[in-house]
Amino acid sequence: MPSPALLASYRRLFAAPGAVAFTLAGLLGRLALSMYGVSLVVLLSERRGSYGLAGAVSAAGLVFGAIGMPLIGRLVDRYGQARVTVPAALYSAVPMAALLLCVHLGGPDWTLFLSSAACSATPNLGGMARSRWAHLYRDDPAARHLANSFEQALDELCFMAGPVLAMLLCTTLAPEAGMIATGALGTVGALLFAAQRRTEPPLPVRESTERRHGSPLRAPGLRVLVLTFLATGMVFGATEITTVAYADALGHKATAGLLLALVAGGSCVAGLLFGLLTPRRAPGARFLLCAAAMAAVLLLPLAAGLGGAGLGALGVALFAAGTATAPTMVTGMTLVQDLLPQRQFNEGMAMAVSGIVVGISAGAALAGTVAEQAAPGTGYALPAAAAGLALLIALAGRRHLTVRRAAEGSPGESAAENAEQIVSGTL
Repeated sequence: MPSPALLASYRRLFAAPGAVAFTLAGLLGRLALSMYGVSLVVLLSERRGSYGLAGAVSAAGLVFGAIGMPLIGRLVDRYGQARVTVPAALYSAVPMAALLLCVHLGGPDWTLFLSSAACSATPNLGGMARSRWAHLYRDDPAARHLANSFEQALDELCFMAGPVLAMLLCTTLAPEAGMIATGALGTVGALLFAAQRRTEPPLPVRESTERRHGSPLRAPGLRVLVLTFLATGMVFGATEITTVAYADALGHKATAGLLLALVAGGSCVAGLLFGLLTPRRAPGARFLLCAAAMAAVLLLPLAAGLGGAGLGALGVALFAAGTATAPTMVTGMTLVQDLLPQRQFNEGMAMAVSGIVVGISAGAALAGTVAEQAAPGTGYALPAAAAGLALLIALAGRRHLTVRRAAEGSPGESAAENAEQIVSGTL
């Protein structure tokens, strides 16, 4: 049961008028996102009888989503959240309905790929929610840290509940039920989110020289973060596939969902507790510490897997492994906000999420190959190696993570002069 201190700390976030409304609306859309993959795989495996086709169609959607998300983010930065979210939400419902229709009518496989790819215009509600928090608490770095921790905990909560809800709908009602619910929740959530106009960040003042500002990736720090998040995504994708394969090898495949929920649960708890800490080091230094912790704790599932541990011991190791991912993500998203001007917030955060999505796809593909050709548990070497890679990337680019850009509209601007102080204080 949450402690009174924890509840009181997070309750103060919602003192801002409209904060509860946009949080609940965004939660619906993010729940839909977490249901999409499982719903699609179950639908195609049942109606087309092919897990290979289901995985390929899902991968196509992820790849095009990684491309489309930053483009939508750029439009949001240019025209505002509501003006872009409403048409994007209505549009994305069309290819999802088309996919269901193609499955029902027995359309050729290429129509499934096309429909899945066309769903890539889904708005990034998580990034837009973080942008709203950054605007609401632009002069309060501690509150922004708390808000980013809360958002990460919500992400983990969605990815614990979403797949379970999707499986329940698909298995108790019809294989199409998960996709129908995904489309309905996603559209309604996005429209309700866009309707919360009083918390929408205002568009920054546009300058005559703005045409010279290109992609957010021109910022070296963001390139480091995207690559680090790509490696972190590989951790997620490889852990998921390896855990399913390990549980299956022990004859308990049905428990894989519970084991994966423990990973998300560990991350959720760590994210909430991390938000209560008073950050004293600069975000760049905290990011290195979090990446190092993630690399260390991911050795636990590897040791359990190679040692032939039972599901109980593996569950403990996976819960512990999850505790380092949320702080890494929280600090990384804080860095995105610090390194970019407000006019590039949404595009920059969408690029970070796209890196995670690409990493998940790559990690899942590699883990699937290892699961088929190596002994059970060997695949846990992949997330451990990916976490080590994330740490190496962060270390190699650490000088770009310690420079805070005092750009117009950037929250916490007044603290720019302290950005180089990365060795003082404690987390």
